[in-house]
Amino acid sequence: MKKISILAAALLIMVGCGKQKEATTSGSGEGERVEVVELTTLHPREIQREITVSSNLQGYETVNIAPSLTGKIEHIYVEVGDKVRKGDSLVRMDQQQYKTTAFTIANLEREMQRMEGLIQTGSVSQQQYDQMKLSLDQTKESYKFMRTNTYVQAPFTGVISAKNYEDGELYSGQPIVVLTQVNKLKTLVAIPESYIPQVKAGMRLSLRTEVYPDREFPATIEVVYPTVDASSHTFQVKVVVNNEQGLLRPGMYVNTTLGLGKMKVMTAPYQAVLKLIGANDRYVFINNNGYAQRVSVEMGQRFGDEVEISAPEIVEGVELVTKGEARLVDGVKIRY
Repeated sequence: MKKISILAAALLIMVGCGKQKEATTSGSGEGERVEVVELTTLHPREIQREITVSSNLQGYETVNIAPSLTGKIEHIYVEVGDKVRKGDSLVRMDQQQYKTTAFTIANLEREMQRMEGLIQTGSVSQQQYDQMKLSLDQTKESYKFMRTNTYVQAPFTGVISAKNYEDGELYSGQPIVVLTQVNKLKTLVAIPESYIPQVKAGMRLSLRTEVYPDREFPATIEVVYPTVDASSHTFQVKVVVNNEQGLLRPGMYVNTTLGLGKMKVMTAPYQAVLKLIGANDRYVFINNNGYAQRVSVEMGQRFGDEVEISAPEIVEGVELVTKGEARLVDGVKIRY
């Protein structure tokens, strides 16, 4: 009995000591999580600001050749792919109305000659003379209209990009052919609204396409649109490129690069910028008096392994976590 009592007492003493030791460890803070990281002090970097935006080329002008007169199409002078110059004949419509109007003008002119003789002798009134002259003038205007819409000519130099009828068919309103200007092309580019102060009409830029990977095509901003899209926070510019060599074609996919001059920005290693799972939000960790602080950032231009970042907390002298950031959570203690 005495041995059992001694053994029980010994066990009670050991358990008590263990609880005392556990309480001491928790109270001393030795269990606080600490992550080992590497830090980089941020400094402004001077860069050549460029933005690159993708878009599609369009003909500088595209017109649907659709006469104002309905009727039979006598002859179409062109086929898809034909190059035409300004003033070239494209379509000849039914000439009956046009020829009838020409005969009417000839008859009215003869009547006017008689009327001029009669008004001198007082055989007709001034009102009759004026009515005859008005009728002749109106018929001449109608004649000009019919000539333009019977013998349809190209309004500018370009290429026939579509043909919807054949000779002898009845024109019903759909364009007979489509003429596209290709010696000069345009593209509409959407630019983030933050660049409004820097973007001006007349600025030079360059286009690149995968069709010609080793070439750049110089272009110019012709128009800066005055409004901003509220949903995308972008504004459009109209970019014009000379295409006299005919290498580019409407519909081509191009990357437009616009240089906006030199400026100072903050950059960070690309791998140090983390992405929130399931979203496109980007963030980094900085040193806040020995603790990790999570900061949401906006990414900008990339320079090799570095990327531009911006946020109110990202200023000169801040220490950015550049190694070990993947293990961090906001507020964890760090050692460096």
